Amino acid sequence: MNIEWKIPAEGIKLLPQQVHVWRVELDRNSEEIRQFRAMLSPEEQKRADRFYFEHDRSRFIVGRGMLRSLLGKYLQVAPDGIEFCYSAKGKPMLANVEQSLHFNLSHSGGLALYAIASEPVGIDLEQIRPLSDAEQLAKRFFTPAEAEAIAALSLAQKQAAFLNAWTRKEAYLKATGDGLAGLDEVEVSLIPGMPAKLLRIQGNSELASNWFIAELHPHPDYVAAVAIAGQDWQLCYFKD
Repeated sequence: MNIEWKIPAEGIKLLPQQVHVWRVELDRNSEEIRQFRAMLSPEEQKRADRFYFEHDRSRFIVGRGMLRSLLGKYLQVAPDGIEFCYSAKGKPMLANVEQSLHFNLSHSGGLALYAIASEPVGIDLEQIRPLSDAEQLAKRFFTPAEAEAIAALSLAQKQAAFLNAWTRKEAYLKATGDGLAGLDEVEVSLIPGMPAKLLRIQGNSELASNWFIAELHPHPDYVAAVAIAGQDWQLCYFKD
């Protein structure tokens, strides 16, 4: 799929049936890192300082600072004035505004993706890496049908299928706020080249049909997916 990631014009606006997906490079120069750090809350700065390696610390600062910067554009407020709260299972949410703006983020390696919508949304990003135990991991974390499907694939396709399933499941679970404990309760399409689809939720295909899920292509070295309840969503792709 050929996706064009656009640099948006000033005064970006989110329409009701749109999901805005942002692609952000996390490796920045020292001046940009300094500017992003200044946006963070004292607690976020403390979290950043706990990273042992500088590149991990810098990526965290850029990732959180960019989240504040993006949300500030939509809310038309200063990035450092945004406050977050967290669900019981750790999903971040806006604390000091009406919940008409929802977001989710994911980062892997030097890349981050952000999803912004008018309804709860989930996004997941995974850097492609060698997975010699993809079949065993599928048996442990996925449904029996998904594990059997991965076992039947060629060695070259097992890894792609596993990452397809993982990102699609996690995007859904992040949208609902349920966390990784529900991986084996969600069944998704996973065969490389086939459209992303939520097949069953706790064995119920009707429940699954109420969800929109899409595969994303932010970079040749990454696999990603976004999920949101409902249908007829329009994805808009942006880069900073």
